[in-house]
Amino acid sequence: MLSFARPGSLKSVDLFFLVLTLENMEEKMSKRRLISFDWAMKKLLRSKANFEILEGFLGELLKDDIHILEILESESNKEELRDKFNRVDLKVKNRKNEIIIIEVQYEREFDYLQRILFGTSKAITEHLHEKDPYSKIVKVISVNILYFDLGQGLDYVYHGTTTFRGLHNQDVLQLSEDQRELYGKNRIFEIFPEYYLIKVNNFDDIAKDTLDEWIYFLKNEEIKEDFKAKGLKKAKQELDILKLPEQERIAYEKYRDDLHYQASMVESSYKIGMIKGEKIGAEKVAINLMSRGDMDIQTISDVTGLTIEEIEGLKAE
Repeated sequence: MLSFARPGSLKSVDLFFLVLTLENMEEKMSKRRLISFDWAMKKLLRSKANFEILEGFLGELLKDDIHILEILESESNKEELRDKFNRVDLKVKNRKNEIIIIEVQYEREFDYLQRILFGTSKAITEHLHEKDPYSKIVKVISVNILYFDLGQGLDYVYHGTTTFRGLHNQDVLQLSEDQRELYGKNRIFEIFPEYYLIKVNNFDDIAKDTLDEWIYFLKNEEIKEDFKAKGLKKAKQELDILKLPEQERIAYEKYRDDLHYQASMVESSYKIGMIKGEKIGAEKVAINLMSRGDMDIQTISDVTGLTIEEIEGLKAE
């Protein structure tokens, strides 16, 4: 609510622009920048005081009431050179004694699916003691937040599980009563690792449910006032860039600049490779056309896009 010292002390035009300016300031404040989720995973979400944020995100994704017991050792827990890579991961244990691996990946990686398979397999073997029976194998859930286009698909959230389907009757194999009691599981897929792939760039910025509200934040680093998803209120409070100490804020900005630089390097390398590949292809076509002997150099140039000088150089070779 705005109040002024003396009615009539400002001209109506001045008052209009003052109100407009203050409204713009309020709008900017409501859209105050938040720390990206990967940086939060590196620096803030490992604190027990901020488990509520992670629990909220996982709860909305897994459609479950998640309670984190502890943060486990993972690759990015260590301050090493690999921190400069575009991958951040966090491994947590919940009160069901399930292991949840959360990973953020920026760079394209063609064998990414194989790597997350390796990651879940490694977690299983690490948490099975030498003399334990196989019934003690830990449940692993792999959550992957991806800022590159993985595979082919129109959706922005994919869920992968393991099922066994009959070849003849098409029935799905179920656990027996004894197995359910022994494993503490109701269905077979609950034994095997589960995978969630969130393709952030495929999201259309329209939040249709509370999970979408989280994905909107992951994509835009912004939490709207009307968002109700679990954990977002706490995230908006704790992940405000302006609340960072100066040195951390400088480190964060440098980290973001490094991500932009690495993305530019990847894009440049890809485009240079494409250009070189196209030129090599054009040269091969030009050589084939010249070998036929029924086409002049100008026509070959028009067909391939190569200059006459480049074609003459190919003839000389």
